[in-house]
Amino acid sequence: MARSILLIEWKSFGNAFIKEAFERLGYEVEGFYLDHKAVDTRRDSEYTEKIVYAILAKAYEFVFSFNYFPIVAMACKACGCPYVSWTYDSPFIQLYSQTALYDTNYLFVFDRGVCMDLERKGIRSFYLPMAAPMDCYEGVLGRAKTGSATENEHMAGMSYGGEITFVGSLYDEISGNLLGYLDKLGETEKGYVDGLIQAQKKVYGYNFVEEVLTDNPDRMAAIQKVCPVYAQGDGLETAEWVFANYFVNRKVTVEERKEVLQLLAANHSVHLYTTSTTELEGVNRHKNVDYHREAPLVYANSKINLNITLRSILTGIPLRAFDIIGCGGFLLSNYQADFPECFEPEREFVFYNDYEDLQEKVTYYLNHDAQREHIARQGRERVRAEHTYLHRARHILEVLSQE
Repeated sequence: MARSILLIEWKSFGNAFIKEAFERLGYEVEGFYLDHKAVDTRRDSEYTEKIVYAILAKAYEFVFSFNYFPIVAMACKACGCPYVSWTYDSPFIQLYSQTALYDTNYLFVFDRGVCMDLERKGIRSFYLPMAAPMDCYEGVLGRAKTGSATENEHMAGMSYGGEITFVGSLYDEISGNLLGYLDKLGETEKGYVDGLIQAQKKVYGYNFVEEVLTDNPDRMAAIQKVCPVYAQGDGLETAEWVFANYFVNRKVTVEERKEVLQLLAANHSVHLYTTSTTELEGVNRHKNVDYHREAPLVYANSKINLNITLRSILTGIPLRAFDIIGCGGFLLSNYQADFPECFEPEREFVFYNDYEDLQEKVTYYLNHDAQREHIARQGRERVRAEHTYLHRARHILEVLSQE
């Protein structure tokens, strides 16, 4: 008889991929839909009760979800059932809920820096980088190559991609309501925050914003009079953590992405695929692409794919990077400390240390096609050998078996 898993489903990228991986390993996977936008996933007792009933209906070996939800943790705790979460969003404040301390939790997180922060707060966590759905990529790319693609896929393959591309948000519209508070700060506090933003923008590999704010309580108190920054009553996060990650680090990312794209557009053809409506001088803006059907074609048909990491990701490798490399695209990324654990620099991807280094590497690799294409092939083989959802599912099961 197949062992069973209850999959908490919401609109996350990897539901189908992890479900298939667990099934290939001999598990029966049943779904429970969680409307995470309509439900208070931190406190809704009525919904917690529904999850309890779902768990009790069958002897599940464990409950799984992408991202961590306290109401699922509470339900699993009540039933004595292991709860496995794999968090890929950052920042994700619910990871700091006191429910994360439950001994029934197995918190897998894509960012080793976040794991270290959780461990300092007494929360057990496990580092688990993101993964690539190779079968999905190869299906889309294979159809385009053989001519069996649908009309839409064929048009995507013909029109998407370019010399330099970036697929992602500029965060200006999404963050507008939050970032608007920064403009309301007094002159002294605004100058202080602007200084933090400009300083952090120049540093890759170490995020010091929360640390600096913690060391300046008077300044933080003045900021809180204007910005709605506070810690949840049932959480382990601080007001400094909230302000650093939801305000300052996001603003750093907004400025950095615009600057990088416009800097490169001065001398190269740059294509931006985004939900943002902001126009950047010299940048070819396109509508956002479908993650499953179109993004692989963008990555495979671009000479250089950029990764400009959201700054609240401390050391982790964004999902975008696995997607690019897994599709056989050439990845040029800002430095992130977790990269060398999964990929070899200059062999399977390339990173830059600052804007000057970025410009030099863009020019170099655009002029060395064979070397660039070789790096892309090597990266794709590394993903196939070590970084699929099947690899990650096996690792999760190994951790569970050792506890």
